[in-house]
Amino acid sequence: MCLIIFSYDMHPRYRLILAANRDEDYNRPTAPLSFWDDAPGILAGRDLKHNGMWLGVSRTGRIAAITNFREPDFRIANAPSRGLLVGDFLVSKQSPKNYIEHVKSMGHRFNGFNLFVGDRSELFYYSNRGNSIKKIIPGLYGVSNRFLDTPWPKVVKGKAGLKKLIDNTEKIDSEDIFGILKDSSYPPNNVLPDTGVGLTWERILSPLFITSKFYGTRSSSIILIERSDRITFLERTFISENAVSRKEKTRKFTFDII
Repeated sequence: MCLIIFSYDMHPRYRLILAANRDEDYNRPTAPLSFWDDAPGILAGRDLKHNGMWLGVSRTGRIAAITNFREPDFRIANAPSRGLLVGDFLVSKQSPKNYIEHVKSMGHRFNGFNLFVGDRSELFYYSNRGNSIKKIIPGLYGVSNRFLDTPWPKVVKGKAGLKKLIDNTEKIDSEDIFGILKDSSYPPNNVLPDTGVGLTWERILSPLFITSKFYGTRSSSIILIERSDRITFLERTFISENAVSRKEKTRKFTFDII
């Protein structure tokens, strides 16, 4: 996962409105959003290379999401998969606070990440490159491959789009959110971050929706958690035949928290 924009406890109908794009190599094996045979209470997509997840929910109202922290000059060889942190929380019985404290205690073993974990009553954020835990309070947030609310152009633009949407309507249309996530416009070069990958790649990675010859946005996801404890989870996957041709498929699941 490389972009997460969300509104927490701000909307009269929805406790959480979350929009996210997963960016990955086009040839990386991936299973789409579903309830899993080996964990039937978990709804998530899955990375079939390391069996990890980037975003998921449980029937009991637990939610977890992760993004990578971009640091091309620092990488731990043979580090455990960061995606396992998502699934481990979703099947865990630990409170979000206790789980995130546990992750902090061994976060040095992983390559850089931003992790969110929560349930129907609280939500926490932790990055092993910042090493502090943040309890999320009501507000609008965004994260890409740096810290929470680092003002990268895609984060700023995504937050502005979501704010405009939730300020103007009580019932959220998922297509409006997908429209925000599908923005493939490029910001000016002078506002791009310098993360050590060079200007060409900074530019390729700068839109909300990324396309290139072999890497880009593989899926867009929306999670709506109503104050009535109903969850709607949508995933739109993109199969790229080339840089300009994409096939789309949307999956939708709705259920009440048990």
